[in-house]
Amino acid sequence: MRRRFAVTLAVILTIVSLINALIGWNGRVFLQELFGNVHDGIYWTCIGVLAFAYFFARFAHRILPGPLAIVLKLAGSYWLVVVLYGLLLLPIVDVLAVLLAVGGVDKSVYVPVLGWAFLAVLLAILIKGSYNAWSPIVRRYEFTVSKPVPGRRTLRVAVASDLHLGTVVRKKHLQRLVRQAAALKPDLILLPGDIIDDEIAPFIRQNMAETMRGLQAPLGVYASLGNHEYIGGHVETFHEQMTLSGVRLLMDEAVCVEDAFYIVGRKDAAASGFADGRKELAELLAGLDPSKPIIVLDHQPRQYDKAVAAGVDVLLSGHTHRGQMAPGNLITRRLFELDWGYLRKKQLNAVVSSGFGSWGPPVRIGSRCEIVELVIHFESHS
Repeated sequence: MRRRFAVTLAVILTIVSLINALIGWNGRVFLQELFGNVHDGIYWTCIGVLAFAYFFARFAHRILPGPLAIVLKLAGSYWLVVVLYGLLLLPIVDVLAVLLAVGGVDKSVYVPVLGWAFLAVLLAILIKGSYNAWSPIVRRYEFTVSKPVPGRRTLRVAVASDLHLGTVVRKKHLQRLVRQAAALKPDLILLPGDIIDDEIAPFIRQNMAETMRGLQAPLGVYASLGNHEYIGGHVETFHEQMTLSGVRLLMDEAVCVEDAFYIVGRKDAAASGFADGRKELAELLAGLDPSKPIIVLDHQPRQYDKAVAAGVDVLLSGHTHRGQMAPGNLITRRLFELDWGYLRKKQLNAVVSSGFGSWGPPVRIGSRCEIVELVIHFESHS
């Protein structure tokens, strides 16, 4: 798994280098037309720093001074937005430039016009995307589980996946979650993975465990692991922090709530590469009373057929971010049977959230950060 990760990273860095060369060339043409002269050494150094700032800060943070790591990660994360939309928009800009040149329009006219137009579109994307990333909405799903629960007809659940708490998504955003969850007055709060963004240190440094203690529900707060908890390599410390937070972390465990229904938390699929693997779902559910509703937290939305066969009633996931930045949603839609929203499959009610936080740049285009409100009705005895 680690070797595959390294190869994937090398491929990504090569592609990013080529895209940054395209962006850098276009930027140089634009600046040269505006100011007449560009110092190539300074200019390309700046492009190089921005191109790799995010990756460098992410993997070399232990040897960097804290403030420098934060600045590099923030600058680099926003530059990733420039990389993505530069790749999508600059070929169009370049084709228009060629057509205008062939049409006899002077370079001193079309280069500034196209350059400013590109920057205006990019600025609009950043403003709208930042709003989408920092302004959570409540997404509500209501469905019925065909099993009775003595003394309870309805269960209200607040679900928040993919918080990615760390250097970019900080305590302030966690405080938003605490406020919004409290406003929903849920019976239960569930957090299906990627609570931290790889490293546990920023979570501890900002004392987020104390803030997370504000997540309160009569039936408790439960969480499962995501791939980013494994990537960070501090699962045990993360477990300790969740305990301090008042959150019960379920790692291939099942708990019976009020002797009425089960909450099952799976280890993430990444456990097979970063840890000692995870149990098969059927093995995990063996011995549970099938007459009671079974709610499963599984970070990555996969293996729905196995969930149906195992008798799962509710399956809650995240991971996809709904692509986070369009057209990423077109990719996640093809990769997953359900990349976002609600799916009913026989007795199974599957819900995938786009997540409360963000990975990399705090920018969302074509998706919103959200908290999911579930209203689960149970079949009556009659």
